[in-house]
Amino acid sequence: MAKEYKITSSRLKELEEELNYLKTTREKEVAEQIKEARSFGDLSENSEYDEAKNEQAKLYGRIAEVENILANAVIIEESDDPAGHVGLGCKVRVLDLDTEEEEEYTIVGSQEADPMNFCISDDSPFGRAMVGKRQDDVVEVEAPVGVLRFRILNVEK
Repeated sequence: MAKEYKITSSRLKELEEELNYLKTTREKEVAEQIKEARSFGDLSENSEYDEAKNEQAKLYGRIAEVENILANAVIIEESDDPAGHVGLGCKVRVLDLDTEEEEEYTIVGSQEADPMNFCISDDSPFGRAMVGKRQDDVVEVEAPVGVLRFRILNVEK
């Protein structure tokens, strides 16, 4: 069975636009690079040709990846989770019970995860621990450094 990708409708639109760009504009650009590189002569010693073919392989790989995500996408809606419960698309403000620091995270699907911008996948240990919990719950997260404890201060859709 294929892996399901949980994504928001806005992420679905972004992926569809990316796929359209890759299949039209970008594919023509790469084909032009290959055509130009061929005109330089002997292909066995032509680094421009090798580079263009590598670029084409990366392009086709990305097209296949995006098509796979779109084919197995499960669109998540904010209304899928009961009110007040942590779910996909929720902003969660937590208090780290060890350091007494507050942080805010957005729980997203694995295709939208961006930890540097506090967008945490529901498949991550932190995300799995948070999903389904409510405000004021204490959540324990298994991490390589040990068990981390958080209190949920606020949940927003």
